[in-house]
Amino acid sequence: MIKPFIASDLREVSPLVLAYIGDAVYEVYARCHASSYGAGNNNKLHKRTIKYVSAEAQAEISRQLMDELTETETDYFRRGKNSNPHAASKNASHADYMYATGFEALIGYLFMDNQEARMEYIIQRSFEIADGIKPINEIETDDTGDE
Repeated sequence: MIKPFIASDLREVSPLVLAYIGDAVYEVYARCHASSYGAGNNNKLHKRTIKYVSAEAQAEISRQLMDELTETETDYFRRGKNSNPHAASKNASHADYMYATGFEALIGYLFMDNQEARMEYIIQRSFEIADGIKPINEIETDDTGDE
């Protein structure tokens, strides 16, 4: 596995650098996971992958994972969430974008710290969470009027 040398102490690494690395690592895992559902055209694979990598999905995943994170993991997540990125999302709220940045910083930290088993556990849990999230346009409403 490729592990570039960035710093001997990951606390010295910018959370935005960790998020940058984490984004790429998570994208590869998400593409592999989306592909595991079977062959499809690029459009279908892309739509499946978006289910995991969108800022909204990563924000919800983060919120549901918080109780499972260690103190150190929570610290790296928080550093990413509270960072000051120079970009803004076109498709997500600022809050969701910052939660997604925190999630990506966490993945980047685990990757750079060679915590492969823990990283893969967090990623697998994120897929389980995302697979349970229904997009807003797919949420069923009660047409009977009964409450």
